[in-house]
Amino acid sequence: METKIEKKIIEIAKKVLTDESEAIKSLISTIDDKFEQIIYAILASKGKIVLTGIGKSAIIAQKISATLNSTGQKAVFMHATDAMHGDLGIIDKEDIIIFLSKSGNTPEIKVLMPLLKRLGNKIIALVSNVASYLAKNSDFIINAHVDSEACPLNLAPTTSTTVALALGDALAICLLEARDFSKKDFAKHHPGGSLGKKLYLRVSDIYPNNALPIVLESADIQSVILEMTTKRLGSTAVVNPNNDLVGIITDGDLRRMLNNTNDFSTLRAKDIMGISPKIIHPDEFAVNALVKMQDMNITQLVVSEEKKVLGFVHLHDLLKEGLI
Repeated sequence: METKIEKKIIEIAKKVLTDESEAIKSLISTIDDKFEQIIYAILASKGKIVLTGIGKSAIIAQKISATLNSTGQKAVFMHATDAMHGDLGIIDKEDIIIFLSKSGNTPEIKVLMPLLKRLGNKIIALVSNVASYLAKNSDFIINAHVDSEACPLNLAPTTSTTVALALGDALAICLLEARDFSKKDFAKHHPGGSLGKKLYLRVSDIYPNNALPIVLESADIQSVILEMTTKRLGSTAVVNPNNDLVGIITDGDLRRMLNNTNDFSTLRAKDIMGISPKIIHPDEFAVNALVKMQDMNITQLVVSEEKKVLGFVHLHDLLKEGLI
């Protein structure tokens, strides 16, 4: 039996997304020269950003801190409660403090704010209530006003945290653009993830780990099969007497040979090889190898430079690296 709430689930979900998206849109008009001043103040600072907050605001502060760090701005998170029990020591005199709060009037804020003011750091309030104690005692204000939460009780932080998160993203991207933060810079901050690997991992980082099956074009079929099975890549490069790449033999070529003849005693590698091996330069990004394999519906490429065979890169290598 369908309950009353089951009939409304889709409607409720859509309303939450609509309310939160409209709340973000309503703040576009509040981004003015004061927001610009905040960006310039951060760029001029020789210190880091210290983000702090309480409750759900603390969680959002942590995420903004992580985003800033990954996009070129040094940042740390300091829980507002822990700050009053020793964590104020994390703050250096050149640091800028961003305090997140919806109301801006909690008892913790009123205790902590005089301590922060005493340190002399610039304070940015990312706050919904721009008339609050926090806002009035900060050097800069980022207006995170919301009329109501998506929660039907108007209690659970939902719209307010979404808005704060979006404003944190706006802050981070403005700083990124102002510093000309590049893909290479991003990769330096994300060396272990698939995003970073797409931006720095090259074919030359992969192929040396693989065996190198290679035969002369004059090699007999038995030698070809032994090379392919021993090196276990399902193919072999074919070279001429000058060691220039002239072709490739895959297991598909072997199957076609067996379908065409019962006697291959007189055949040589050059007789069954493909004459247009798909190659990639060792300096290319590994993700480009993936794109080529996908476009050509193949599972490996010959790594080659100036007609010389350096190795193979296989689809399994890219899978292992997390690029797929």
